[in-house]
Amino acid sequence: MSGVTVKARAKLNLSLDVLGRRPDGFHDLCMVMQSCTLADDVYVESAAPGDYLAQTNRSYIPTGDKNVAVKAARAYYAALGREGGAHMRITKRIPVCAGLGGGSSDAAAVLLALNELHGGALDSAALQAAALAAGSDVPFCLMGGTALAEGRGELLTPLPKLPETDTVICMPYFSCSTPELFGRIDSRRSRCHPDTAGLIAALEAGDVRGVAQRMYNVFEDALGKRAANTVQEIKLQLLDNGALGAAMSGSGSAVFGLFPDAESAAKAYEAVRPLCREVFLARTD
Repeated sequence: MSGVTVKARAKLNLSLDVLGRRPDGFHDLCMVMQSCTLADDVYVESAAPGDYLAQTNRSYIPTGDKNVAVKAARAYYAALGREGGAHMRITKRIPVCAGLGGGSSDAAAVLLALNELHGGALDSAALQAAALAAGSDVPFCLMGGTALAEGRGELLTPLPKLPETDTVICMPYFSCSTPELFGRIDSRRSRCHPDTAGLIAALEAGDVRGVAQRMYNVFEDALGKRAANTVQEIKLQLLDNGALGAAMSGSGSAVFGLFPDAESAAKAYEAVRPLCREVFLARTD
């Protein structure tokens, strides 16, 4: 049986709020999430039952059960109710540990590819359940577009699509520890919150500038001093070069800006490159 290739698109957090810690140890979140054209290529083919392997062009990424793509493949066959196997070849472009949902997006692509290989055996509800079994961000990456994500991130409400917008995505020379940031959030007595309602209203109006001006991520307030200074410097470079707004995505450390046109995005791309390990030009999708 021949394989299937699926694009795995990165996600951007237009807003991210942490509402509190739950009894199960997770946190209740409120996020407006957006997919974009920065993407990995995920090739999937069926294999012998019990044979799972995820190979990538990044030597440090695990190939077995610690890889969320393998978890997704196992979740697919569990939902299907039979033994299965899958070999996956993932061409990574989305930076790892960046807050861009690269692993989750790869997992969602595996689910879509396996479902195509098996003739659409799972309906959308079953696919979403398998996605949640693989990870909290996988359900959104499976759906894509623009959405309000609540709970652990799995409670999704589709929102009016953000008009296609040029974006610059910047990966600094450091990564962030998600558990450490959650711990700092938990210890803060008071903090600012994003204007989620205002951002959604701007989406409903098709107002890209209004969306960009309301972008906010509470994790930025929990960064250590050096990381916070770097994120702020990148944001200022993006804004000084025409960004309508800029924010960190997820638990970081990637920072992105939304731009009114490709020309200003290209200018900002050049300006911010000296500060970053990687910089990408993309569009919201």
